[in-house]
Amino acid sequence: MLQIKSLKKSYTQGSQEVKIFEDLNFHVKKAQRVAIMGKSGSGKSTLLSLISGIIKPNAGDILLDEVSYKNMNESEVNDFRASNIGFVFQNFHLVSYLNALENVMLPAKVCNISNPKEKAIELLKSVGLEHRIEHLPSQLSGGEKQRVAIARALIHNPKLILADEPSGNLDEETGIAVMDKLFELIKKNNTTLILVTHSKEVAARCEDTYELSLGKLNKC
Repeated sequence: MLQIKSLKKSYTQGSQEVKIFEDLNFHVKKAQRVAIMGKSGSGKSTLLSLISGIIKPNAGDILLDEVSYKNMNESEVNDFRASNIGFVFQNFHLVSYLNALENVMLPAKVCNISNPKEKAIELLKSVGLEHRIEHLPSQLSGGEKQRVAIARALIHNPKLILADEPSGNLDEETGIAVMDKLFELIKKNNTTLILVTHSKEVAARCEDTYELSLGKLNKC
């Protein structure tokens, strides 16, 4: 489903080259749930950005459902990402002036989804927020914001969900409840999940866990 082949990525800081990945190879099967752990600065968020096509590698290739990013221009990558990948972030990234329903509907405008309002309402009901549809992010708790973000990530039935510390800003009880809902919905939709987390308890809910260290993914 996802293939990473001989991936190289580095950044230039002043006169120095900082190498993140030198020869990374990795694959994920359809509907697989994968956790990635590692110390801060190990490259976990960079890896998600590469998988999504937000940033480009220096060399190597990434294929999602056998489609290579290498052969696409920037506009094509953006369209492909919008149609095939959903995101759940630690800081929610909701639009402050849009209510919960409007936030969930945002990807639908890019992907030309039919009946987006009905699907958004259905998803908000599935995460227990039917009573919060018209509320702005400022009127929602952290757990509610993250459940809105989960609903938004799923509205276009993506093949892949990339989640970056989705419970990182939540207290333990709320984090467990939010993760319960995320895992429930991706299982229901047969969606592939790549989850970056510092929590061993969260990672244990995935089928496979990898530690990112020194530019390599090592299976735990």
